This record gives sequence, structure tokens and C-alpha cells, in this order.
Amino acid sequence: MTAVLSRANTADIVDPVSDIPSFGWWERVRLGVLLAVTAAMYLWNLSASGWANAFYSAAAQAGADSWTAMLFGSSDAGNAITVDKTPGALWIVDLSVRLFGLNSWSVLVPQALMGVAAVAVLYAAVRRAAGPSAALIAGCVLALTPVAALIFRFNNPDALLVLMLVVGAYCVQRACEEDASRWWLVGAGAAVGFGFLAKMLQAFLVLPAFAAAYLWSAWAPLRSRLVGLTTALAALVVSAGWYLALVELWPASSRPYIGGSQHNSILELALGYNGIGRLTGNETGGLGNLNFDVGWGRLFDRGMGADIAWLLPAALVCLVAGLVITRRAGRTDPTRAALVLWGGWLVVTAVVFSFANGIVHPYYTVALAPAIGACVGIGSVLLWRHRRDVRAATAMATTVLVTGVLAAVLLARHEDWHPWLRAAVAVLAVAAAVLLLVVGRLPRRVAWGVGALAIVACLAGPAAFTVATAAAPHSGAIPSVGPAGRHGGFGAFGGPGGLLESPQPGPALTALLADAGQYRWTAAVVGSNNAAGYQLASGEPVMAVGGFNGTDPAPTLAEFKTLVGEGEVHYFISGRSMTGMFGGGHSSGSREAADIATWVAGAYSPIRVDGVVLYDLTSAPRDSQPAHSVHQLPAHPAARR
Repeated sequence: MTAVLSRANTADIVDPVSDIPSFGWWERVRLGVLLAVTAAMYLWNLSASGWANAFYSAAAQAGADSWTAMLFGSSDAGNAITVDKTPGALWIVDLSVRLFGLNSWSVLVPQALMGVAAVAVLYAAVRRAAGPSAALIAGCVLALTPVAALIFRFNNPDALLVLMLVVGAYCVQRACEEDASRWWLVGAGAAVGFGFLAKMLQAFLVLPAFAAAYLWSAWAPLRSRLVGLTTALAALVVSAGWYLALVELWPASSRPYIGGSQHNSILELALGYNGIGRLTGNETGGLGNLNFDVGWGRLFDRGMGADIAWLLPAALVCLVAGLVITRRAGRTDPTRAALVLWGGWLVVTAVVFSFANGIVHPYYTVALAPAIGACVGIGSVLLWRHRRDVRAATAMATTVLVTGVLAAVLLARHEDWHPWLRAAVAVLAVAAAVLLLVVGRLPRRVAWGVGALAIVACLAGPAAFTVATAAAPHSGAIPSVGPAGRHGGFGAFGGPGGLLESPQPGPALTALLADAGQYRWTAAVVGSNNAAGYQLASGEPVMAVGGFNGTDPAPTLAEFKTLVGEGEVHYFISGRSMTGMFGGGHSSGSREAADIATWVAGAYSPIRVDGVVLYDLTSAPRDSQPAHSVHQLPAHPAARR
């Protein structure tokens, strides 16, 4: 830590781009250690999470088997319905599975590598604006944010989203520099556009900050800056819009249904369910508005606090302090431009997450981690340079004290997990804060020691929680940070799989489903997570009736009857329908899935395998057999066939 601070002097903060220090051997060592430790933490024992989010793992399985499924992001190789996102993140995993086969490593390693790449690009961006020490701090903060360790070891699309946004921010910083090529703006627009293909409209939250930083700080004349922004916007529209146009123009009869929409439209998905609906809560086909924590405190409460809040106050203080310190710098000052860019990213995204009324999960906050890291890195080094000024010293002391107290509060929510840690963090923070008040009067080497103590006090809490997060297995649709055994807060809703967890069928049921390969779908079941578990176990396509929530009208009852009549589906697996479970009204969506389940139960005789009730749709419909009668299949399914 003292090595970090020893470089945090006047020569380490750059003004003109030509003054950016070259990579010396010591900086190469520091950067190499940062990336190596990050890679080890994100890759270590990665297979412990199994399929992680089985919903996306099943889609990767389908994409590796079918190019059509890969193009559209289908949940199954039979191409019944897509996942409820654009498939940009899936394309990368699909290619990995095609190259290395379907296993936990081929699904999860790409996410870990994206995390290492995000740290490296953040380092490069902050270094150009504020020097190597600020870059090292920024990279450490990102790597040691608990939600980052969670997402970069998991197969949700947020990993690619974060990487693309960091790449976009780097391109904007380069575009602001003197004699910069306009291709940097094209790169920024393309990066955000591909981020859209990973997580749709969430990618656009950074656009106000990107535009403000470029308009204010770029060397070009105002007219050229406006033309440049138009160029970037055109690149964004092309890089994101080509896919929307392709899907909208593709005949609906020859592609899968667009999951998450009520009218088989990807525009509806982008603007509604994954767009404005996330802000207003009016998400047709969603599960209703379950957000009871809307407001300024959301990012610090029990839902999101442990994911992201650790250094959030520090980032805001460093942002304000940095803007004050650079207030007299020239318009094109790269340090202030970076503060506008990363600070705008932080503030806009934090406000949206705090007040969104739609579906907002705690792990979404990983999108804040790069901005927090950049603001802390840039602002803390600026404050350290001015440590002889009592105002800077007071700001540093206050920041460390608040960060230490917040860490103690967050750790106290897990009172039986290393209780000594919160006390140690609090004591270190108080000691560091007191010493920082007089750090400007101390000898240089002693001052470095105080700075190192302050860094330890600020990072000890999130670092410990990050390591605990990386050491724990994660599964289901809503993973959470923290030590092992504290990830079941949402869980499944019972029965053979539920909304947020996927079922793990027994050997007899798995063999039964795997032996139905001559059908387009070996089985159908309500809900994508239910379907994913059976599909991953059997290796055969399983239709997710109703999509993720079971609220999409795909297929309709009439369409399903036609598929059954044509012999396309072998079994229907009974599972708990999600339709209407979490409220009705505007968000309830279609009830076609519930109608299909009701029709199957009334028309076919149930059988039970490994405790799961299913129906053979290739058998003759029953006439008068009691609905409650359940037959047990033989131990060896092949004997029955």
C-alpha cells in the first residue's frame, strides 16, 4: 500500500496527454499483480456453482446445438421461445460451449475473463486521466466490490454489460484528447450498442455522462463536438439497431417467440418489459411491483447494501472534492473530464436504481462498481496531493471515518460471521481518520504509512466480503453476495422446480426424458427455470410454456393442442404455475400457460417418476379415469416404451 502512495505525488497527476507517464517496470509489476489476483479470485473453484443461472445455461446449451437458437437466444433447441433479453451475452457463451462442450467451466469462464478485462480497461482509462496510482486504486476497488465478484463468477448478462460500458467510457476519454480520431467516438457508440444487446436499455444510463464529458472537455470546436456526438449516436443505433430490425423483419413463423413480450415483439421487450416498465413498474407479464424500498436509502438497505454500498459515500466525497480541486483547470483538463464522465455515470445510475419501481435486483448494482472505483481512485489521489491543506485533510479523514462506520454496519447484518472484523474495521477507521487530520505535517514516510492504514481501513470490509462471495457457490435467478449459506433468501416456490431455482430431476426421470429424442421437444413445462433444469439434465429440448414467468402467450392453448396433435411434444411435466402468483392487473400478463396446464391435467392420465407428476402426450386421452389417479412408471422407462 505504501508503494501506491509513494507514487501519488505531483508527477503522478497528468495534465496534457503528452505528460502521461510511460509504463515503468514497477508499474508493470503492480498491474500484473492486480490482474493476476483478480483472475485467481474470479476463476478459483468456479465449477462449484454448477450451472449457476440454469435459465441462461440452458439457452447456451440450445445455442450450441442450433444456430437459429443462438441467433435469437432461444431457451431450447426446438426454438419455442427466447430468453427475455437480447442475446448478446449468450453469443459469447454459446461459442465457448461449441468449442469446449457444455460444462460449468465453459459457461462461467467467459464471465470471469470479462471481469479481468473490465479491471484492465478501467485501469487504462483512469491512468490516462489521473496517473498510475489513481488507476491502481480504481482497479482494486472494482475487483474488491462484492457484487463484482458475484457477477463475474456468474452467467447473467451483467458481466458483458459492465465490460462494454467501461470500454465505452475509455473511448470517450480518448475522444476528448487533443488530436483524437473520431473513431474513438464510433468505438464508444458501438460499445454501448453492444451493451444494449446484453442488457437492453440499462446500457443507456451512461449516455448523459458520456455526452456531458465530451461536450464540455473535448479539444474540438463546439460544432465539431456536436457532429462527433451525432457520429457516436449513429454508431450506437447501428450496433444495437441492426438486431432489432433483423428480429422485427424476420417472419414470426420461422423464429422463436420473443420471450418477455406479450405480442411477439422485440421492440415491446426493449421498450416495455426491459425498458420503461423497469422504471414505472408497469411491466405486463412481470410478477407485479414487489419494491417496497424505493428511495434514497435503497442502495444502503439490506437488499443492496452489502452488494455495493461499502465505498459509495467515499466515491461521492471524492467526486465532489475532485471537482472542487480542478475547478480552475482548463476546459479540456483530462482529470476533470474523467470526473464528469465517471461521476455522471455514478450519479445517474444510482438515482435510477434508487427510485425505479419495476424489477430491480440487487446484483444490478454491479453497473455502479466501475464508476465508484474511478471516482475513489481519482479523487483520493487528488486529495492526497493536497493533504497539507486542512480542507483536504478533513475531507480524507471524514471519508475514511464514514467508510469504516458503514462497513461495520454492513458487517453487523451478518453478526455471526467473523464478528471481530467489524470491530477491527471501526478501530482502524477511527485511527486512520485521526492521523489523516495531521498527515500534512508528518514526515513523508510516516505519511505514507498513514495513507496505507487508511486504504486498509476502507478496503478491509468489502475485500473480506468479496473473498467470501467468491468462495461461495451461487445458483438460481437472483444470486446474492456474502458467505456460503446466505444465498437462499429467495429460493424456489416448491414443487419440482420453481420461479427462481431450477429442478434437479432424479435418474429415472432424466433417463425417461433423454430417451425421447425423436420428438422436437422431449417435454413441456410452465416456466423457463423449470424447463432449464429438465433440459440440462436430459440434454434434450424442453419447451418453456409461458416463458420465464409463465405469463407470455407462447404457445396459446390452441397452438399447443396443434403441436400435441402433430406429435411434436412427448411429455408435459406438472409444475407450479407462476401466473397470477404475485398480483394481477396490469402486470399479470397472459394466462395461456395456466390454461394449457389445466387442459393437459383434464385430458391425460398422470404418471409419477421420481416424485414428479407428468403426462404422456403421445398416449390416448383418457375418457373417464378419475383425475386424482396417478400411475407409477416402471423402474426402467425403456421397458414401458
